[in-house]
Amino acid sequence: MTGLSVQRHQLPRGVSRFFGPSMLRKQGYKFEARPNGEQLRNLRRFAGACRFVYNKALTLNKEQYEKKEKRLGYAGFCALLPRWKTEFAWLSDVPTQALQQSLKNLERGFTNFFEKRADFPDFHKKGRKDSFRIPQGFQVDNQNGRIKLPKIGWMRYRKSREIAGTPKNVTVSLVNGKALMSIQTEREVETPMHPSKSSVGLDWGIKRFYTLSKGQYAEQLSPLKQFAVKLAKLQRVLSRKKKFSKNWKKAKFKVSKLHNQIANIRKDFVHKSSNDLSKNHAVVFVEDLCIRKMSKSARGSQEKHGKNVKRKAGLNRAVLDASPFELRRQLQYKLTWGGGFLVAVPPQNTSRRCPECGKVSAENRKTQERFSCVKCGFTANADFIAAVNIKEAGLALLSCSQSSAEGRPSWQEPTEGIRAYA
Repeated sequence: MTGLSVQRHQLPRGVSRFFGPSMLRKQGYKFEARPNGEQLRNLRRFAGACRFVYNKALTLNKEQYEKKEKRLGYAGFCALLPRWKTEFAWLSDVPTQALQQSLKNLERGFTNFFEKRADFPDFHKKGRKDSFRIPQGFQVDNQNGRIKLPKIGWMRYRKSREIAGTPKNVTVSLVNGKALMSIQTEREVETPMHPSKSSVGLDWGIKRFYTLSKGQYAEQLSPLKQFAVKLAKLQRVLSRKKKFSKNWKKAKFKVSKLHNQIANIRKDFVHKSSNDLSKNHAVVFVEDLCIRKMSKSARGSQEKHGKNVKRKAGLNRAVLDASPFELRRQLQYKLTWGGGFLVAVPPQNTSRRCPECGKVSAENRKTQERFSCVKCGFTANADFIAAVNIKEAGLALLSCSQSSAEGRPSWQEPTEGIRAYA
């Protein structure tokens, strides 16, 4: 890799890379299941039972909290499962492992909450999180496109590709009347060497999906914005129906189907973009952005109302529609699989520093799209300048060098050819 000889002990925080002669590759394969009528009913029953156990356990923990008593953990709830099966006999028809996995999901939710990685666990609602997971006791017939689940039997699926590795668990999800199954596999593979020797800085933006330090960029797709009029029309129709009536269910199905279509378009776009980036560049530098804070509501509280709530809501919608975290997540594992790695750098002053003279000033970027240095007069697209600064900061992070005066690392010369991309 040109200009980057990195040892394992030199990698700073934010760098994702596996070293060694081999690596454990975990990969998921998602297919559309093709159950018969009885199997589809059983899948719905299993998902409903897991949702019931999850909500019942969450209710008990809330009661424990109100009584100021110790919270029950995964082991405590597993001990209560036999009693629940006696009280609710229909729970015995569901694989025990699926019920235990729902309790594990609740325990993970509490762990993420106490470590401030997520909000407090909420109740699962029918039609939103209809899924269950089976960690063992299933069989996959890869050649004939079949899978055998406990208390379901052999079930076919649409075999779109071969499954590589040892299946470890399977998750069944019910979405818009369809049954989807995800099979997670594990296998040992040799640590690859990336065919490219290129390193690039990547800046994510609201108008442009990403801009590279080499000058290339991709426009936003914004699927939610494209279908906003149609979605609003369907939601108005839904609001006029009597809740839980047959016509209400039909209208709700249309809204859910459109939301699923928007999500699939977004996923396809992000996957294609991350594939191109991971195949053409061995090292990608990105900003370590906190999307949760960026998309936080400005509504405020009853005592202290927020400002520019409507404008901030539109910005939040645009941020979430662009899926910046999903792009970073996909780049991280795809680069690792290809032999490259991802470097996350602090986002401070990446859009305010001039790459020509090193001047850092908020006045350098008076508009969203244009960068104009107040010291040397250099002008360029603001997203491109941010991508160049991200790459410089990432190389500085890798080399563990100190910055010199005016914000430029001491090891680096002025960026060559930068005006060619401006």
